[in-house]
Amino acid sequence: MDYFCFARRTATIAFLVGGLWGGSALLSAKERTTAVGIAPEKVADYVHAVLEADRSFYTSHVVNRMQEQGIVAATEQWEHAKGLPLPAQFLQHSGRLVAESGYGLRYKLIGFSPIYQRNAPATEFERNALEFLRRQPDRPVTGVVASGKKHYFQAIYADRAVSPACVICHNSHPLSPKQDFKLNDVMGGIAITIPLE
Repeated sequence: MDYFCFARRTATIAFLVGGLWGGSALLSAKERTTAVGIAPEKVADYVHAVLEADRSFYTSHVVNRMQEQGIVAATEQWEHAKGLPLPAQFLQHSGRLVAESGYGLRYKLIGFSPIYQRNAPATEFERNALEFLRRQPDRPVTGVVASGKKHYFQAIYADRAVSPACVICHNSHPLSPKQDFKLNDVMGGIAITIPLE
């Protein structure tokens, strides 16, 4: 799957879902006032389902397959080493492209023990959500957060080590503060942030 195609598709889905939630432009003004929107929790679930499906497909059918066949490896330095982005990098980079799209939707990975500080929880809400997900990873932690005068709905879903590539990277990376991850361990969270307008 083409990396940029994935990001464009994710942005389009987010825009369409956001449009349904906030009132579609295809409805007349009268219809919009009576239309029932989609709850932000449901929008976040939809976005999360797309992210998980795309990353799982990328991991299984691109990264694992190419590495098993000895064609190309996933590497942290993929841009300079002619390799594939690691699954976590794939999600992080596509999240940056979506953030630049102007729709206000954002998503990122945050970790309990991130290799890079930029992937640490940025707010008290994110820190508390990770602690909760460590004990109960089956449902997202949700809430309304503020940034200046703007309010956002945020949902944080447990992020598991979905492939051997996740485990190997974190356990062997010299900057990793935790080096005993196992397959399917909860490594952190996927934070999805939706503007409330």
